[in-house]
Amino acid sequence: MFSQGNCVHRERQCVHCGLCCVIYCSEHAATATLPAAFSDLLPHFLVEPEDEYIVKNKPVTLTCRSTPATQIYFKCNGEWVHQDDHLIERTVDPATALPVMQVKIDITRQQVEKIFGLDEYWCQCVAWSTTGTQKSQKAYIRIAYLRKNFEEEPLGKEVALDQEVLLHCHPPEGVPPAEVEWQRNEDVIDPASDPNFFITADHNLIIKQARLADTGNYTCVAKNIVARRKSTSATVLVYVNGGWSTWTTWSSCSAVCGRGWQKRSRSCTNPTPLNGGTSCEGQNVQKSACVATCPVDGGWSEWSKWSACNADCSMWRSRECTQPSPGTGGKDCQGLVLQSLNCTSEQCPQSVSGAEDVALYVGMVAVALCLTLLLIVVVLVYRRKKEGLDADVADSSILTTGFQPMGIKPSKPENSHLLTIQPDLTTTTTSYQGTLRSRHDTTGKFSMTNGPLLDPLPNGSHTLHNGKLNSDPAEFVSRLSTQSYFKTLPRDVANTSYGTFNFLGGRLTIPNTGISLLIPPEAIPRGKIYEIYLTVQRKEDLRLPLAGCQTLLSPIVSCGPPGVVLSRPVILSMDHCSDACPENWAVRLKKQNYEGTWEDVLVMGEELVSEPYYCQLEAETCRVFSEQLGRFALVGESLHMGAAKRLRLVLFSDAYCSTLEYNIRVYCMDDTQDVFKEVMQMERQLGGRLIDEPHVLLFKDSYHNLRLSIHDMPQAHWRSKLLAGYQEIPFYHIWNGSQRYLHCTFTLERLSLSTCELTCQLCVWQVEGEGQSFSLDFNIAKVTLTLAGPSAFQIPYLIRQKICSSLDAPCPNGADWRMLAQRLKLERHMSFFASKASPTSVILDLWEAQHFHSGNINQLATVMADIGKQEAMIFLVSDGEC
Repeated sequence: MFSQGNCVHRERQCVHCGLCCVIYCSEHAATATLPAAFSDLLPHFLVEPEDEYIVKNKPVTLTCRSTPATQIYFKCNGEWVHQDDHLIERTVDPATALPVMQVKIDITRQQVEKIFGLDEYWCQCVAWSTTGTQKSQKAYIRIAYLRKNFEEEPLGKEVALDQEVLLHCHPPEGVPPAEVEWQRNEDVIDPASDPNFFITADHNLIIKQARLADTGNYTCVAKNIVARRKSTSATVLVYVNGGWSTWTTWSSCSAVCGRGWQKRSRSCTNPTPLNGGTSCEGQNVQKSACVATCPVDGGWSEWSKWSACNADCSMWRSRECTQPSPGTGGKDCQGLVLQSLNCTSEQCPQSVSGAEDVALYVGMVAVALCLTLLLIVVVLVYRRKKEGLDADVADSSILTTGFQPMGIKPSKPENSHLLTIQPDLTTTTTSYQGTLRSRHDTTGKFSMTNGPLLDPLPNGSHTLHNGKLNSDPAEFVSRLSTQSYFKTLPRDVANTSYGTFNFLGGRLTIPNTGISLLIPPEAIPRGKIYEIYLTVQRKEDLRLPLAGCQTLLSPIVSCGPPGVVLSRPVILSMDHCSDACPENWAVRLKKQNYEGTWEDVLVMGEELVSEPYYCQLEAETCRVFSEQLGRFALVGESLHMGAAKRLRLVLFSDAYCSTLEYNIRVYCMDDTQDVFKEVMQMERQLGGRLIDEPHVLLFKDSYHNLRLSIHDMPQAHWRSKLLAGYQEIPFYHIWNGSQRYLHCTFTLERLSLSTCELTCQLCVWQVEGEGQSFSLDFNIAKVTLTLAGPSAFQIPYLIRQKICSSLDAPCPNGADWRMLAQRLKLERHMSFFASKASPTSVILDLWEAQHFHSGNINQLATVMADIGKQEAMIFLVSDGEC
């Protein structure tokens, strides 16, 4: 121990030795006397102070323990800590009996923050014994923190299957440095359990081979003793590009006989594209022309000679099914192979008795008497029937092969005749429409009390207004339906037009359908009156058989009665929906026969002028010249995948909406007016309204479906309730044309009832094809149906007769009907016109059919003047002269 005097002396030395004598001379707080046995030992540290981090504002405690030691004090950043800040504890080591001294101090955040510059805050303890001193290691005290923002965050990626993925992560700055872990969909990634993951030393995540299961949201998590930070999630999408399967075997030929098509297909399923992977490039269907061997139906050979009469008084002859023999699935011959016949008495061997001869003669006499009586009855019936019929009345049974005729008893032999034959509406019929001019008074000319179609005319006259009889308009169709050939005739009269016509002709029109029937003058023989109808069929009710790549291009139209005799062709006009490129199509005109079978009666481009049918195909309209009435349809067969049908896209919505839900219906239909009319009628019943002008889309024969989607809606006011991004209509539903109005419904929801405006984009495209986009922006006179007689034509009857007489005769300088056809741009039909008795009249008929609504008679007069005919002035003839 130092004495008091020595203490004063030591204080003077503090400046030189750097130790304040307070350490040695305090009130025995840090002094101790070691036993003599340990006085020569240097102190050594049992516990040295360690690095510490100050978290928030909590102080840290440093501990130092030494033996043997007489004093222990802390020095921080080169300065001694005041003895009052030390917490001293003395014990004795039971093993060595040496004194043990432990000292603790607290370091606060304020103490550390006082240190500025590059030096860190540190502390170490110094222990004394009688022999000397020892210093402990330095303990650094730092303020712990972790900043919020990552220096680099992972970014989302779309990668192919089995591709390597690298996600970067540089954690925020912190003390102590942050530890990093990765999470996928909130689950911690452990590379030890899943070797497909690897975390680099600089904290990046590597997915060695991307699997479908690796699709998810990846998050980088940084944490230390202060806080835990999470980066923004990075979405990794593992996609699979599609691959083609192997081709299927070729299908059988679409044609049973002759030229047809066969196809094979493959699917994009090897593998199937997933998560936005690219679809397979190329065609999924291949088509190839094929020729099917036609079946050969068997034919009978000639009968052999009769055999000799045998003992049974009979002889026989035979034939064989060898001319030709049936082959390739053809039908066998129908009928008897062997035919027998009784022999006459002279040829029969004499083996019968006399009594049997008498019985034979008696039987023969009885048969002769029966035949005589039957002949007398037939003659009487024929004479009586002939007395009740005028010699000039047309018997409809002859024309219609079994239709029931109408009996008429005119009072004068020179009277007109009425032919009433049932319409060809065996499957379905829509209604009649039309206006008809009053017929001349027919008092006393004929009575129709026995007619199966019309009731007796009151007061001997009968007037039609707007194509409807004075009786119930449905009664006409009702009476037609009672006929044996038309039991399925419906009672609806909404899509049919009918009227009564004579030699002056006329026109039948079904409004808003583009369907009309022109009956030229002189088409009905003079002295005849026909009741003619025109109707459009429902496609789903009348299944038109289609094979291979065939599709229906027009409505199915019926006109009749089918058995009437015409002196010249009538013109049936109807819309079609082909792309009007002849090189893309093989177009056929089909007609249904009495047995209900559809037959090809005309192939476009292969017309023969001698045939009873001819067709002019315009951009959107087909005009059929026909010398027979019946049921017709235009069918197209695509020759390659460039062929396209015109679709009409029509949009409807609810006219009034009181709820949050709002529906938009998009119809995809053939671009013909009859289908559009039906949709309009149906939507009118549903309370819908048209919200945009119809749009036209070309739908190609590529076997790809049609997709529709809605985009760019104001998200603040509207949202779509559809789970999928688009809706799809299968290819065959559209190409077959068996369903009249396919449609998709987009259900939207407005967020408030006060929202009434909607703007959006409708996108329509065929898969792997070009699409169309339509912008939508919207807020929630009497028709003449039927004309009969002169009023149905632009050209008055007397004028057309003068034109025909002027142009039918050949002219050396060519100023005849041929020049008229050229000026009217109809020269490609020259051979058809030349086959007719009056080519000019057929040209004028076609002009009438083309220009019914827009025809300008003055333009036709100008054409006549250009030809050099003085007859151009005949257009000035007054109506009174006509």
